[in-house]
Amino acid sequence: MALLVTDAIVLHAVNYLESSRILRLATREAGVQSVVARGARSSRKRFGSALDLFAEGQAQIQTKPGRDLHTLISFDVSRSWGALATDMGRFSAASALTECVLRVVHEEAAASVYERIVTSFSDIAQSSPPNTVSAALGALWRLVSDVGFTPSLDRCAECHGSIELELDSAFSHRAGGSVCSACASRSLGGRRLPSAARLALSCWLRGDHHVVADADARAHQRLLREFLTEHLMDGREMRAFLSWESGSISGV
Repeated sequence: MALLVTDAIVLHAVNYLESSRILRLATREAGVQSVVARGARSSRKRFGSALDLFAEGQAQIQTKPGRDLHTLISFDVSRSWGALATDMGRFSAASALTECVLRVVHEEAAASVYERIVTSFSDIAQSSPPNTVSAALGALWRLVSDVGFTPSLDRCAECHGSIELELDSAFSHRAGGSVCSACASRSLGGRRLPSAARLALSCWLRGDHHVVADADARAHQRLLREFLTEHLMDGREMRAFLSWESGSISGV
């Protein structure tokens, strides 16, 4: 057995047997890991608030090669992001982000991806209710980019010809981004992407703050969900994302 000491965030928690809990953690040193916190339900002294959803801190994990479930020895909490739990819009946005992380981040070290997850939760927690959807959309698109699926916006995803961002274009999930008019006629399953939407995506991918109106937010959520389904997900229904999409406009 080996001891892994790493920064970590609690993404998911379920009860296990009579006194324990199983957690899914995003870690800096080892990607997403499943751990069991033995005796966590019978006493709060050992783990305290470490079992709370979205808690961040330093975890000590006893690992064993070939095992999918490891043992959580301790978790020292440094931040809890309580603001995510006090507003339904922020909570549902954070839950959609969590679902995405659990589907696309695997058991491999990726410090930059971990930092992106931390920044994403922070951005959502600090957002005001009217801006929460935009903050989450930006966070999710940047996570998608960090794991290697940056959508093409200023060049055709098929022929790689230049496309001005100021122009409307077609967007093909299968091709991986905007496509020129010639390629659009041959692409299946594409949709029209207004220039304003392409500019919003460009801003989010650069890390710029950009807020879209409520009237446009659902279209952006749908576009992102379709892109995730095409490239990153495993066929299972995206329940948290769908819940966020159906009721998160302006923090509702």
